[in-house]
Amino acid sequence: MGSTRRFTPTSEWEDERQLLGLEGERLALAYLTACGWAVEAHRFRLGRHDVDLVIRRGTLVAFVEVKTRRSDAFGSPLEAVSVRKQRHIAKAAALWILRHGRSDDVYRFDLVGVQQHRRGEPTIEHLADAWRPDAWIGR
Repeated sequence: MGSTRRFTPTSEWEDERQLLGLEGERLALAYLTACGWAVEAHRFRLGRHDVDLVIRRGTLVAFVEVKTRRSDAFGSPLEAVSVRKQRHIAKAAALWILRHGRSDDVYRFDLVGVQQHRRGEPTIEHLADAWRPDAWIGR
């Protein structure tokens, strides 16, 4: 038998990077809902791959990758999504479409960058239609 992974609730997470990412996702959720988006899914998974957020406004569905940073020493959070990561997100998105998509839906991939500042409010940037996968089946 293969090894099984134990589910660990987010309340028990200790890794600082995971906690920072979760906080960024929460801020992105609040921002996007304030902008009129409805949240369809948070952390939709396909094996090891996931989509941070699936949001909807009418027939427009956006698959959103959220990147959170404490500083810009390694560049903007919006510069942190590799082509490989884009492919993984597209695979998970394709499964979401098979399970939950509607015939008249239109799909796109968005990025949300969250910059946590030492003092003050975080900065949130939403980049709509950030990339298009090579073999995108949802169009």
